[in-house]
Amino acid sequence: MPLTRKAYRAAILHSIADPAEVGIEASYEYFEDGLLVVDNGQISALGHASELLASLPADIEITHYQDALITPGFIDTHIHLPQTGMVGAYGEQLLDWLNTYTFPCESQFADQAHAEEVAGIFIKELLRNGTTTALVFGSVHPQSVNAFFEAAQKLDLRMIAGKVMMDRNAPDYLTDTAESSYLESKALIERWHGKGRLHYAVTPRFAPTSTPEQLTLAGQLLGEYPDLYMQTHISENLQEVEWVKELFPERKGYLDVYDHYQLLGERSVFAHGVHLCDDECARLAQTGSAVAFCPTSNLFLGSGLFNLPMAEKHKLNVGLGTDVGGGTSFSLLQTLNEAYKVMQLQGARLSPFKSLYLATLGGARALRLEERIGTLQPSTDADFLVLDYNATPLLSYRLKQSKSIAETLFVLMTLGDDRTVAQTYAAGNLVHQR
Repeated sequence: MPLTRKAYRAAILHSIADPAEVGIEASYEYFEDGLLVVDNGQISALGHASELLASLPADIEITHYQDALITPGFIDTHIHLPQTGMVGAYGEQLLDWLNTYTFPCESQFADQAHAEEVAGIFIKELLRNGTTTALVFGSVHPQSVNAFFEAAQKLDLRMIAGKVMMDRNAPDYLTDTAESSYLESKALIERWHGKGRLHYAVTPRFAPTSTPEQLTLAGQLLGEYPDLYMQTHISENLQEVEWVKELFPERKGYLDVYDHYQLLGERSVFAHGVHLCDDECARLAQTGSAVAFCPTSNLFLGSGLFNLPMAEKHKLNVGLGTDVGGGTSFSLLQTLNEAYKVMQLQGARLSPFKSLYLATLGGARALRLEERIGTLQPSTDADFLVLDYNATPLLSYRLKQSKSIAETLFVLMTLGDDRTVAQTYAAGNLVHQR
């Protein structure tokens, strides 16, 4: 392929550290008139346009965006592909919601054509909303994961996904067995893990739907392949927490179930964690595990409020998750709008720079991908967004009153949505244009 070098000029903002650890001012870089240079899908330079322009060859293509902000692509650390068709389902809390809506919807993924159709819709929605990397639950059917990875590979996206492992406490039409889940996962790992920018995640749905035999084999898979991910749910709903105690009376608590089966580790991401205690947060941090904070879903299903300050106290890695279909939007901007309110209800503040961190570098750290994505540092993948200050009449009017980048960022996160994302780039390629 010919060498491709392009430059993009606009206001540019990215996180370089966690504000909880270094303070707000040291956590980001902002270039009011910035320049981003991309070579062959990677960022090669970032800085003030006035300083970088002179160093570029005369014939380089420079795209200049007015009234726009370039940020890293968003990272969604928890989302369900097969629930796309039932997003916004009325009137239930977690366990009833699974039985009433989720399981019937997921059963459709036995059909390859259906899996392919939804995978296409799902990826379009991610990119339209500025999400360039996601940690994705498939259904129990291998074809759901094959369809997703095939669609992601065509666009050279950095994506992580896995087939759900679920051998009990679910309808017969939707369960696998401990053995079949192991063999099917293994085949998917061999086919997809490390291919292009794709990674595999071992995916037991949650402790109540896996037998001890299945959880043992999930742990075995993690031991057999280096750098695999593990994703599951934890402590989302109080009824669920009690159910786990009944099913695993020999364990100290919900997290201890996963710990016992060797599912904690540097690439393990636990969704929700609304009802974790201090000791569990400490253990997650100690093992390098991460939590996906899913505010929209936690409010929609009435699950509770995630305690971000407690996670920060333990230096626990936290990413942000939309959790579609429990969450009602693919937009991480809208998810941050809800995260701010979740903190307000607990008497805590969520600064716009912490929000930016959660949606980008925090997610990358949760996934151990901060060397590749989550910032606009040179030598990282060119996954980035162009956010349009004039996306809607109200946004345009409101941002004209803004006196700082902090205010602008906060307004984008409260009034912004998919319309705000003018363009999405992945590995330097334009993969969405509004």
